[in-house]
This record gives sequence, C-alpha cells and structure tokens, in this order.
Amino acid sequence: MRNEHTRLQRDWVSKQMVIGVQSPRGEKWDTVRIPDVLVLPKAQWRALQNQEAVIRLGEDPPVLVVEVVSPSSQSIDYRAKRSEYSVLDIPEYWVIDPVEDKVTVFTLSEGWYDEAVFTGDARIVSPTYPDFPLTATQLLQGEL
Repeated sequence: MRNEHTRLQRDWVSKQMVIGVQSPRGEKWDTVRIPDVLVLPKAQWRALQNQEAVIRLGEDPPVLVVEVVSPSSQSIDYRAKRSEYSVLDIPEYWVIDPVEDKVTVFTLSEGWYDEAVFTGDARIVSPTYPDFPLTATQLLQGEL
C-alpha cells in the first residue's frame, strides 16, 4: 500500500494492528476494534502518537480499514464490523477472506456499504486506490 500512497501522491500511512477504532456495541461506545490494517493521513497518525492510539467517535475516520478473516472471525468481520464501520463513516473497508478465497471491498454510500467481491485473478477495484495493481489471489497470498 505504501507504493500506492506514493504513486497517488497521498500523504497517508498504513499501520498494522496498532490503532484502535472506537466502536458501538450494544448501544455503548466502550468497545475498540483493532483492524488488521488501517490507512489514515500522516498528520492524524502523528497526533495519535501523543495519546492513546484510538480514533474516537467524532474524529476523522480512517481512510481505509482492512480485516483478514479467520474461521472464528467470519461473522464479526462481515456482519458486526460492517454495521459498526458504517456508523463511524469509514469510507471503505476490505475483508480479505482466505477461508472462502475472496476479497470483498465495501464502499460507503449514503450510510450503507455497497460490496464488490473479487476472486482469483480479478484485479481489486477500489475508489480509494484507483488502478490498484493487485489481484484477489495476490492479496490472499499476503501481498498487501
């Protein structure tokens, strides 16, 4: 992803499992999800370094969240997080699913996520990363 940030001339950074996102659960806001990969502006990352690394409700959402499915997390990654991330206005999130050999890209539109599913040699189509060069197979093999 770093190559894509440079190519697109975006001042973004991607971080693996170090930043939490405050999340509603049971109508409470005391849960924090820690995505497998989170993309955010570098300025936001610098601000988080001086405090607890949690993006809270009302703060700018991350640019992109990526979740990697395990057999025990399928329902959470596809259902619970879809609902929670839409409330947080996260514009795009990906679910990389090695269990079912597919990548799903969820794009926020008017408060709801549209989804596109990619398998095999299909190139990933993403509004955040136009002309993203990787296929579903490459992502499933860990080439993020």
